Amino acid sequence: MTDQSDPTAQFDLTGDQREIQELARRFTADRITPFAAEWDEQHIFPRDTIKAAAELGFAAIYVSEESGGINLGRLEAALIMEAMAYGCPATSAFISIHNMASWMIDRFGSDDLKGRYLPDLVTMERMASYCLTEPGSGSDAAALKTSARLDGDHYVVNGTKQFISGAGENEVYVTMVRTGADGPKGISCLVIDKDTPGVSFGANERKLGWHAQPTRQVIFDNVRVPVANRVGQEGEGFRFAMMGLDGGRLNIGACSLGGAQRCLDEAIAYTKDRQQFGRPVADFQNTQFTLADMDTELQAARYLLYVAAAKVTANAPDKTRFAAMAKRLATDTGSLVVDRALQLHGGYGYLMDYPVERFWRDLRVHSILEGTNQVMRMIVGRELTRQ
Repeated sequence: MTDQSDPTAQFDLTGDQREIQELARRFTADRITPFAAEWDEQHIFPRDTIKAAAELGFAAIYVSEESGGINLGRLEAALIMEAMAYGCPATSAFISIHNMASWMIDRFGSDDLKGRYLPDLVTMERMASYCLTEPGSGSDAAALKTSARLDGDHYVVNGTKQFISGAGENEVYVTMVRTGADGPKGISCLVIDKDTPGVSFGANERKLGWHAQPTRQVIFDNVRVPVANRVGQEGEGFRFAMMGLDGGRLNIGACSLGGAQRCLDEAIAYTKDRQQFGRPVADFQNTQFTLADMDTELQAARYLLYVAAAKVTANAPDKTRFAAMAKRLATDTGSLVVDRALQLHGGYGYLMDYPVERFWRDLRVHSILEGTNQVMRMIVGRELTRQ
């Protein structure tokens, strides 16, 4: 119930949401932040830490309670992702992707499919990747070419998926395939196991950031997948994928908010400690103006993202437009805030001894994945001109 005596209460988090946020913050402080620099430098995939997050329910945030999840809304998910990204955006984003795949199986899969996969996905005994992008279809996802030809009670899958987080490490691949004609209506969704004959992986990509999670191609060569592993009906895959991306965009925006908040906090602490011309750098008006702009823009992006998350949870008619706006603003703002934090550190910001350079690298990809920010503008513009 809203506190009528406090006019700001309608814009605040509930008590339950604050408890969830604090739980994620404590987990991050204990299990992520102290180790994230080593994960980045040594390219370590922190599988044990990620599995520990599952013990808190963070592997099945919006999976139904009947399937073993904690059945929270998209705002609660954003709070969790934002909190974990304060320590390591790459790890937080990986957990977001697993959640997207688990949610898709829970929301649209048959009882048989859910029974076979969700118990292990909820506990992260098995981890899941989301496979949409291909070497020749990124922003134009509906042009995907990976084919699934029906042969008795199996599909025979051929094709390659590109930029797949967790590829080679994860055991489950929720994959968009073409079962029909060109265009979005010919796309279906299959759940494919890592150990299925014909599944292989490309070399681990050498990336600017996100060093704490593997990224590879997933290659399907005459892979036989049971029809029982189809999610929903033939031709529904693209719709599922786009619904999943609404939530994924919110989460990746939340990861930018968390990383940017960490860098703002680091910049405040550094400029208060750093002396120049006989005074702390934080005492100079230019520094204060820069910090003020960073905080203002970060808060504006955060509240738009929270509103968009509430709209996606409520299935509001304008949910996709708000998710696109929030993703665009949060990821662009996050990168700008981190860039200014690095500048305030001077030459030290360029060194790996300080965390801001890692966040600068990790957050840069957020304006590309889950739909580039140019595509986000296309979505918003299209929705506005249709009204």
